[in-house]
Parts: sequence; structure tokens; C-alpha cells
Amino acid sequence: MPAFKTLDDLGDIKGKRVLVRVDLNVPVAEGKVTDTTRIERVAPTIQELSDKGAKVILLAHFGRPKGGPEAEFSLKVVVSSVEAVLGRTVNFAEDCIGDKAASAIDGLKVGGILLLENTRFHKGEEKNEPDFVKALAANGDIFVNDAFSAAHRAHASTEGLAHHLPAYAGRTMQAELEALEKGLGNPTRPVVAIVGGAKVSSKIDLLQNLVKKVDALVIGGGMANTFLAAQGIDVGKSLCEHDLADTARAILAEAKSAGCDIVLPSDGVVAREFKANAANETVSVSAIPADAMMLDVGPKSVDAVNAWISKGATLVWNGPLGAFEITPFDAATVAAAKHAAEETKAGKLVSVAGGGDTVAALNHAGVADDFTYISTAGGAFLEWMEGKPLPGVEVLKK
Repeated sequence: MPAFKTLDDLGDIKGKRVLVRVDLNVPVAEGKVTDTTRIERVAPTIQELSDKGAKVILLAHFGRPKGGPEAEFSLKVVVSSVEAVLGRTVNFAEDCIGDKAASAIDGLKVGGILLLENTRFHKGEEKNEPDFVKALAANGDIFVNDAFSAAHRAHASTEGLAHHLPAYAGRTMQAELEALEKGLGNPTRPVVAIVGGAKVSSKIDLLQNLVKKVDALVIGGGMANTFLAAQGIDVGKSLCEHDLADTARAILAEAKSAGCDIVLPSDGVVAREFKANAANETVSVSAIPADAMMLDVGPKSVDAVNAWISKGATLVWNGPLGAFEITPFDAATVAAAKHAAEETKAGKLVSVAGGGDTVAALNHAGVADDFTYISTAGGAFLEWMEGKPLPGVEVLKK
């Protein structure tokens, strides 16, 4: 049983006002939503509550308005896309508190759906101000949080409300938390983590937490160069944070004492310029030319990564192995992703991945649907991997 209440714990909610925190912070270009993934993720919760006769009142933020209403950050722009995904009418209120919200809620029929205006139009949202929380709470009888991606922030609509109303996890939040529990909370071993991306500096907390929790840690991307350089390897003109050599060595030492295998590239694909289809060659990491940069890990390194994926029972993935945005430097990421997908489909692996670049890389490899779970949350997924408590989750615990 999960340690938090879910929609299964709700009694009869016919006619009840249910405030649902969702993530509708979707990309918009020329007044049109260009990617409805986040809307699709919250649709099951909204539809289930509506079908049970609740008055469904959606709370969301959109963009970063500077402490007051700004037309370009109005949630009105997403209404038609939400309607299209849900296949239902969605009403809109021009404020999230006060008379405008109250009269729109009063006019809602049983099973009706209403989107309230951007919570960040009020300064009290991000400050989690008690008066603003109370004003939000006045709109509902029950609070459902279905926005894991905002759960690392203690805002009024993500954390504050749960202290004023009976609080439950929506279906997406529930799926996310159950997947993360399988990933690192209480995983089946061996656990393998793949961490890539450009910089060690942005992932120090993550690496320090993972070496204590996983059996093998694969380090790829630009980060790998920093670890190689810290061991005295000349990485030429590769992206590298030489000032973090001591940090890298400390993480390697910590991994050793925790019994975690660190998997660094043994070979790499190098080029003299950072562009698609640049002239390139595969070399041992000990033979990177002084005027070249490593833009992907090589085939021997991929074999080592795939061997660990085969050995593992659980895989947690954050960040690509190389510069996957440009060919042919996407080869390693695609090969490892396809192997992980095959192991998952064969029932041999629980695979959990997250973070913006990671989702893009797995989509690029064409295997996103084959992973056990892909988190669309960026910061919240990273903080969870770092072992930090997430305010929006902690407050839902029984």
C-alpha cells in the first residue's frame, strides 16, 4: 500500500468541489499549444473525478509572471487543448480566488470542469502565504495533487492546500511515486544508474546520493570527461570542468567504499568541430588528440554499459551518453536506450527515466513507450534522485 491517499480512498464525491493541482505549463507558440504531453498525463485523473460527479476545479501555473496578471501568461490559451484531450467542455475563470472564481464554481454542474486562472498571478502562490492558501481552499472541499513536476516546490497550490483540505494523490502523481519507489526507494537489485549530461557541477548532489544507493553508476556525456581528467587522462579540447577534479575524485572514493562500480568510457568518438556529421574517429580515451573533443562514448564503452543493463534488475536513467542532438554522436545513447527497452519488454528490467534531455533522447531513439516509466518532471525528478524530500509529496503522506 502506498504511504499516501489516492483516488481509491475517496468516498462519494458527487457534487463535491475538488481542487486538482495539475501541470499545464505547456509550450505555446503563436497562441497554440505545441505539445500536449502534460495535458495527456493529467487527463485520467480529471476524467475519473468528473465521471464520479465531482465539480472538478483545475489549479495550475503558467510561465513566470512578475507578481501580477500578464496577458501572455494567461491560462486561457490552453483551454481549447485541454478540451480536445479530455473530449469535454472546460470552463474558465479569470481569477483563481475571490468573486470571479467563486461565481464560476457556483455555476458548475455536477461532473463539470473549470480551469482557474494562473495561480502565479498572485504573489502569495510562490511564497505559500497563509491568507492566499485560505482563499484558494475556500474554493474546494477536497484537494487532489496530480502535479509531481511541481512537487519540489512548497507553494500554496502544491503544499499549502494539503494542510487545509483532505489531500489525495491523483493518478499521475500516484504512478510517478510508485515508479520512483521501484526505481530507488525499494528497488530490485542490482540497480544500475546512467547519468549523463554536460556538467558535473549541476549533478554533484545526484552523484553523491546515487553511489550510496546503486550497484553500478554509468557516467557519460561531458561529465565523463571531468572524471577522466581527474584520473590524469588528457581529454584534449573536450568539454571538461577541470576545477572539479577534487570533487570527481571524492565521488570515486565514496563509490569505492560503498561498493558501487563506476563505469567510465574506455573509448570515445572524437571530432574537431561540434556539428552534425563532422569528420570523426573512434579512439581509446587514453589517446584523445590534443586538438579534438570527445562527443560520444565509443562502441567498447557501449558494450560495457549494455552488459550492466543486462546484469541489472532496475535501471534509473538521467542524461544522455553523448551529444545526442547531432548525428553521428547519438549512436551510444540510442544503442543503450534500445537495449534497455528490449530488456524491459522481455520482463527482465524495471526502467525508470526522467529529465528533459533524457525524455528527448529516448523519444529520439524511438523507445520512450517501452520503458517502465518516464517522468516528465525535470527539477522534481532530479531532486528525488538526489534523495531530497519533496514538499508536495511529504504533505500527502498519511
